[in-house]
Amino acid sequence: MNVIGHKIRLLREGKGLSQENLAEALEISQSNYARLEKDDDRISVPRLLVIAKTLETTVTELVGEKANTVVNQQNNQAANTYLNSTFQADKEHIQTLKEEITYLKQMLDRFMKP
Repeated sequence: MNVIGHKIRLLREGKGLSQENLAEALEISQSNYARLEKDDDRISVPRLLVIAKTLETTVTELVGEKANTVVNQQNNQAANTYLNSTFQADKEHIQTLKEEITYLKQMLDRFMKP
């Protein structure tokens, strides 16, 4: 099952973006982009980073690694659960930003070499 591609399509459509919009952000053709949504095995980490940024989300959200936000109100743990899930989401966002920085450094190094 194409979980990542399906999630990307849902988020893209939810934001009112076309496949052409994402293809342009990725600097590929619309037909190549359409294949990415159909076959998520073809999506590289650098492309996931661009897609996440374009869709204003995180890579962890795209791949389905979302923080647990279940609230147990019977035990008055709502505040703790909220704080824990927010903390986890922040950690995931920081990790995504670190991955993006690493990728951008690699791209910069590649372009700076003669």
